[in-house]
Amino acid sequence: MILPSLAFIIVFSYIPMWGVLIAFKEYNLFTGFGASPWVGFDHFRMFFDSPEFWNIMRNTLAISLLKLLIGFPAPIFLALMLNEVRNMAFKRIVQTVTYIPHFISWVVVSGLVFSMLAVDNGPVNGVMQKFSLIENPINWLSVPEYFWGILVSVGVWKEIGFGSIVYMAAIAGINPELYEAAAMDGANRFKQIFLITIPSISPVIIIFLILGVGNILNAGFEDIILMTKNLSNGIVMPYAEVIDTYVYQMGINNQRYSYATAAGLFKSIISVMLLFIANGIARRLGKASLW
Repeated sequence: MILPSLAFIIVFSYIPMWGVLIAFKEYNLFTGFGASPWVGFDHFRMFFDSPEFWNIMRNTLAISLLKLLIGFPAPIFLALMLNEVRNMAFKRIVQTVTYIPHFISWVVVSGLVFSMLAVDNGPVNGVMQKFSLIENPINWLSVPEYFWGILVSVGVWKEIGFGSIVYMAAIAGINPELYEAAAMDGANRFKQIFLITIPSISPVIIIFLILGVGNILNAGFEDIILMTKNLSNGIVMPYAEVIDTYVYQMGINNQRYSYATAAGLFKSIISVMLLFIANGIARRLGKASLW
């Protein structure tokens, strides 16, 4: 039964990996892979020496860390709060409302964001003016310093409900007798969360944290591309350009396939190293680990 799955992974995941070798060649689309000359690490050196390198790394790390610090614990808090809700009808409504954004495409979400933050008749500017928080409407998406906050906030809104499903399932597996015993010992609901719920789901939290650290250089692609597509003046690009969007620009728009592959391969190697380091630290601490 496992052979078809192995064959699928080998054919579609491992065999195509030979393509990363063009990072070490001066790949020419017309002469083909075999006739393209080897250039060693030249494309890696060009990437590291490029004037955009440090700006791209700053944006990638900043956006990824913000997503990890804010986006990672948000589903855990939502799951803990939903677990304390005793009104099942209200609980299902909240779950449904928070799940729905996950199924909305980034194309639609980016349109909603542009409408919400519009200078003319945008609800955000309207509400903030009504409560005298601002005097004049702000063109939020044209202020580079606001881009990281907007991107991370939209991402949290979109995924918080769906991300809480795993933690809700883990909480549902906790033995109810533990809560009964804690209540008999005088622990209130707040203490039960810290003494029973969080320790019980900590292996799941650690596993997802390890995976999150491994994806620290995956700052995003689709969301950033779509959130910046209508900003023709490019004023936010110094804060929006990350490794994945840079690879797309170099590989697809500029046809620099070898250079783009080198940049993408660099990101993949660092991500794998971070994954091994995070997993090793978790294992040394005696917590859950991937292997």
